[in-house]
Amino acid sequence: MKSTRRSFIKRTAVASSAVIAAPTIISSTVFGANDRINAAVLGVNGRGKSHIKSLMVQKNVQITHLCDPDMNLLRERQKSFKETYNKDVALEQDLRRVMDNKDIDVVSIASPNHWHALSVIWACQAGKDVYVEKPGSHNIWEGRKMVEAAAKYDRIVQHGVQLRSSPAVNEAINLMRDGYIGRVYMARGIVFRWRGDIGDQGFSPVPAGIDYDLWTGPAPKRPFTRNLVHYNWHWHWDYGNGDVGNQGIHETDLCMWGLDVGLPTKITSMGGKYLWDDCKEVPEVLTSVYNYPEERKIIQFEVRPWCTNTEEGATVGNIFYGDKGILVVDGYDKYKTYLGKDRTPGKSGEDGGESGSEMDRGDGGTDGHFANFIEAVRKRDKTILNGPVETAHLSSGLAHLGNIAYRLDRVLTFNPKSESFVNDAEADRMLRRDYREGFEVPENV
Repeated sequence: MKSTRRSFIKRTAVASSAVIAAPTIISSTVFGANDRINAAVLGVNGRGKSHIKSLMVQKNVQITHLCDPDMNLLRERQKSFKETYNKDVALEQDLRRVMDNKDIDVVSIASPNHWHALSVIWACQAGKDVYVEKPGSHNIWEGRKMVEAAAKYDRIVQHGVQLRSSPAVNEAINLMRDGYIGRVYMARGIVFRWRGDIGDQGFSPVPAGIDYDLWTGPAPKRPFTRNLVHYNWHWHWDYGNGDVGNQGIHETDLCMWGLDVGLPTKITSMGGKYLWDDCKEVPEVLTSVYNYPEERKIIQFEVRPWCTNTEEGATVGNIFYGDKGILVVDGYDKYKTYLGKDRTPGKSGEDGGESGSEMDRGDGGTDGHFANFIEAVRKRDKTILNGPVETAHLSSGLAHLGNIAYRLDRVLTFNPKSESFVNDAEADRMLRRDYREGFEVPENV
């Protein structure tokens, strides 16, 4: 993909006999505590707004560029940025210009899922460190390519699973490691979010200010529709991964972390659309089971979109089952335990902190997760990352496996070592996708 970035330089540079295709430059800068880190945010709708807020509270970090295919959104964010921080910020529609700007040290990626992996790889090739929103990948194959790129170019890559920075959740994990609820054999992830009828807005002309070709990037290019731009792409297979690959990545990650497992060997998944006759392609209700026979462990995962019960008080979270009790992680920053047959309340914990959003507050919120990322960048030490690139691959991969089993409607056998299915060419074809010319995720990063 370096050749694509180089050809972009050639196409857009001012004509000059001195203009040549520049080689990829790998930065080896070690930042001191007083050195300013320049950042760019890619994708400024939704979670991108949280990225802006969290980067701007980090010491000696300055957002210098905002990037989005929608210039209308960019101008809105530029205006609010000036009002909030009394600072100017440059705008770019094309992320390739951000990658080629040597004054930018780190990028945070909050674009749609189908752009995540290629953005990470391009950033690594350009010598930039990366914070990437969940899910790290749109499919399993490109998740592995992200891991390879981070290693090859020695980049700091943090995955946006901020509960890994939560002191309370870390305390819960340590309790399980110490045997507090006994031998932990099962994890259950739940995502019970209100997801209503999104209708079907049909096709329409591309609105002024949106570069729809750039928005589409690596994915198949459909006629423009408000069914996709800006949020509802989550519910279409070419761009999103359903709620198990949206909100659910926090919980798939915690299931694997808590059980201390990687990818499973047996997967089954069942669900469907039972509520709305709208344009969503993904299931509204989805139940997936991931089995680890050799480890004698199992993960259950459930997505529900509407009226439902809580489970141990949680609507989004995780429940771990041991032979001496259970441990419940509610949301992003608190846990409780119940021990024995009589369900005696045991240890519990909560981060606290002040913010309008559970996702952004305290040490375990987005601010704290970005602080961990910036510390690793300054020290050039990826070992201190709370959500390293491997979590982006594996937690996203678990969601992808469940979606593949749902779409094929059968039990699948998977080989975690080769990251391929066992004697199943049809399922193997769903481990990756075809990429549009100029936006290919490279075989050799």
